Amino acid sequence: METHRTPPKKKARELAKYLRAERPDYSYLKSVFRALREELEIQVPRRETRLPEIPTEEEMRHFYQAVWVSSQFLGERKTR
Repeated sequence: METHRTPPKKKARELAKYLRAERPDYSYLKSVFRALREELEIQVPRRETRLPEIPTEEEMRHFYQAVWVSSQFLGERKTR
């Protein structure tokens, strides 16, 4: 079943005709459309939050080994 929809630009002009007399500002329009979504029972799609990737024990060992070696190298350069 395919639904016919009015193009967004045309629908915006129709809505503007009704709202123009009230001289709406951004926050008013935002609350109007929030109420409209509630009236039409439309849910705002939310992005799924992903947990951060935790390095493996081997990756952590490799990282800290590289930090240790570089700190030893920098320590030798400072004493010269």
